[in-house]
Amino acid sequence: MRTPAFWWRPRPSLLARLLQPIGYIYGAITAHRMGRPGAHPPCPVVCIGNLTAGGAGKTPVAIAVADLLRAHQETPHVLSRGYGGHLAGPVVVAPDRHQAADVGDEPLIIARHVPVVVSRDRPAGARLAKAEGASVIVMDDGLQNPSLAKSVTFAVVDGAAGFGNGLCVPAGPLRAPLTAQLPHIDAFIAVGQGPAHAAIPNIAGHRPIFTGDLIPDTEIAAGLRGTRVLAFAGIGRPEKFFATLRHIGAEVVGEAPFGDHRPYRPADLQALAARAAALDARLVTTEKDAARLGGDIHRLPGLLVLPVRFRPDDATGLAAFLMGSLRKTKNGSKDPA
Repeated sequence: MRTPAFWWRPRPSLLARLLQPIGYIYGAITAHRMGRPGAHPPCPVVCIGNLTAGGAGKTPVAIAVADLLRAHQETPHVLSRGYGGHLAGPVVVAPDRHQAADVGDEPLIIARHVPVVVSRDRPAGARLAKAEGASVIVMDDGLQNPSLAKSVTFAVVDGAAGFGNGLCVPAGPLRAPLTAQLPHIDAFIAVGQGPAHAAIPNIAGHRPIFTGDLIPDTEIAAGLRGTRVLAFAGIGRPEKFFATLRHIGAEVVGEAPFGDHRPYRPADLQALAARAAALDARLVTTEKDAARLGGDIHRLPGLLVLPVRFRPDDATGLAAFLMGSLRKTKNGSKDPA
C-alpha cells in the first residue's frame, strides 16, 4: 500500500480524526501484543524496527549494522518475515535462486550483503540462522513482534517524516502509541535531516540517538546528473526517492509512485516504457523495486537502478553501543528472555 499523505501532516486532518477510534483499537491490540514475553533465542538478537508504517530506512540500516558486527568479528545473519513472499520458511535466502515472490523484496537485497533467513515463525528462523553459523541475529522489522526476545532494539526514524500526525493506523502512521512502544526501545537511529529530526530527542528521553544519511551509489549518481529521468518507486514513501534524485542533480521530468511491495504487472511496465519514450527520459528506480521486477526487468530497456546505503555520522559510537549491549547479554547481565 501507499501511505496516505494525511498521515504525515503535523496536525491530524478531519479524516484522521474520523478514523481515530479505529486507530485507538488497532494501537491497543498491538501494544498488548508487544507486552508478551518472547522465546529465548539461541544467540543474541539485534532488532531493527520502527514505530510507524512506511519506509524509514530499516533495510539499509540492517545492512549497516551487520557490517559493524562483522567488523567486530561477529557472524551476523539477518532474520526477516519475508513480507510479500509466499514462502513461510524457515529458509535461507538464495539470491540466485529465489525471487521477490518467494521471499520478499527486502530479503533479496539484504542477502547480497549478509546471509538472510526468512521465517514467519521467528524462533524457528532464529534456530536455523544459528545452525547456519550465526553468532548474532539481526532481526529486520521486529519491534512489534514479541515472539523472540531481543538483546538490543533500535528504532529507526525518518528524520523528515518523524511520527507523522501522532495517531495509530489507519488514522496515522504509528503502529502503536508512542508511550506503549518506548519501553521496548534501547536506542534511536534517525535517518536523514528534516523538520521532524529536532522532535526525536523529546520522544527518546534518556535513550541514545544515532544519526546518519542514506547515501546513493556515487558512480550511478554521477551518471544521473543532468539526465532527464522518469522515476518510479513502490516503497513506503516514494517521494523520498524522487527527492533524492533531484538532490543528486537528475532532471526528474516524471514521477510514477506505486504501493509498497506491490508486484509489477506487464501493463505497468508497458505504460512506464511508453511514458518514458514520450518524455524522452530514462527510467530509474530503487534497488527494492528492481528486486520485484526480477526477470521482467528486460521489459524496461535502459533502466537504471540507484542503490542507497546507510552511513552513520558516528560509526564508532554506534558500534560501541551495539557491542556493549551484546556483551551485557553474553555476560548474563541482560537476559534477552
